[in-house]
Amino acid sequence: MGLERCVFDYQELLHNSTFCIIPRGRRLGSFRFLEALQAACIPVLLSNGWELPFSEVIDWSKSAIVGDERLLLQIPSTVRCLHSDKILAFQQQTQFLWEAYFSSVEKIVQTTLEIIKDRIFHQESRPRFFWNALPGGLLALPEYSTHLNDFPFYYLRHGSNPSSKFTAFIRAVSPIVSLSQPILKLIQAISKSEYCAQILILWSCEKPPPQSSKWPQTTVPLTIIQGSNVSDRFLPYSAIGTDAVLSLDEHTSLSTSEVDFAFVVWRSFPERIVGFPMRSHFWDANKGQWSYTSKWTNEFSMVLTAAAFYHRYYHSLFTNYLPARLRSLIDQIANCEDILMNFLVSTVTKLPPIKVTQRKQHRDTPPQQLLKSAPPSNGNLHFSQRQECVNQFVAWFGYMPLVHSQFRLDPMLFKDQVSVLRKKYRHLERD
Repeated sequence: MGLERCVFDYQELLHNSTFCIIPRGRRLGSFRFLEALQAACIPVLLSNGWELPFSEVIDWSKSAIVGDERLLLQIPSTVRCLHSDKILAFQQQTQFLWEAYFSSVEKIVQTTLEIIKDRIFHQESRPRFFWNALPGGLLALPEYSTHLNDFPFYYLRHGSNPSSKFTAFIRAVSPIVSLSQPILKLIQAISKSEYCAQILILWSCEKPPPQSSKWPQTTVPLTIIQGSNVSDRFLPYSAIGTDAVLSLDEHTSLSTSEVDFAFVVWRSFPERIVGFPMRSHFWDANKGQWSYTSKWTNEFSMVLTAAAFYHRYYHSLFTNYLPARLRSLIDQIANCEDILMNFLVSTVTKLPPIKVTQRKQHRDTPPQQLLKSAPPSNGNLHFSQRQECVNQFVAWFGYMPLVHSQFRLDPMLFKDQVSVLRKKYRHLERD
């Protein structure tokens, strides 16, 4: 009687397995170990004395089971004792570690260099917690801080809250020639917010800024900062003294009620971008590339920084984590800095931004130099540049990090047919 040969798909079997035994063997063991991480299969190590990769900073006890190769027959009973919740936690941790440190040669090299850097500059080294919790040690820059409460993604885990005030950061590219200009009305509306600590104006106009007497009288400090490039809006300015930054364009129109509500929402989601104007992306099968769209629909994947709250840490990450060539690209075309910030934040959080209610619809506005040089076609050029930016950013990040959402937050009783006296943000509907 002949023997039948058993044929199976190894990769399918790997991805459908809960546990993967990793035997002794220098090359075979290391390769199988990484395969298991990628497949979210919990590694069961049977190699006494094997030093796991990056064990100096990674706590492998949360993602792998270390067995004694001399007690092989005890392994089945050991894994059967694990509760389903713990198995899920192990699988999630394997996926996190794979994505953060092992998914590419670049990630492995960068992790190695950062560990060496932490050894040399021990006083500014990352706590071990940073390496073992989302978003990972590579995205928690020790140059910014080594304290958990200074980062936007650790607040909720430790029961802390961001500061109760925000800094308004307005980029101005046009000279002040009239008292009715939108930027002056915007400053007045922002300064009336009970949560506003200060207003910073990033003056990116060729002409010098007006004298202090020409600006609106405000109850909060108003400071002018000189800037030229579009990437300057995301530099880590020491003048920003609050956790929250309200990023604004000069033509943005917002009421005080809108600002107050958006800030209250942001304090519940400090790791995300929370704001008003939304945009989206989609895969264009005909062109074989990603496309950018500004159509007003229920689904979105970006909230533009023309009117949005985010944590000031993203200024440091934007400047010190992203490559100089990406920042040079957006400076050269004076466009796409808001898209790049959305890519960065979604890479960190793996979550979409949050849209809050708004009275007026925001339109993409071409930069001033385009308006002067080519008025008939500046809109098309501006939009086509943003299309190209999306694909160039995807190429650098190695994947599409943006996440779609249909989630919008409105105040309680918003638009309900009840007395306005029952509504906290009653002015939001009639401003």
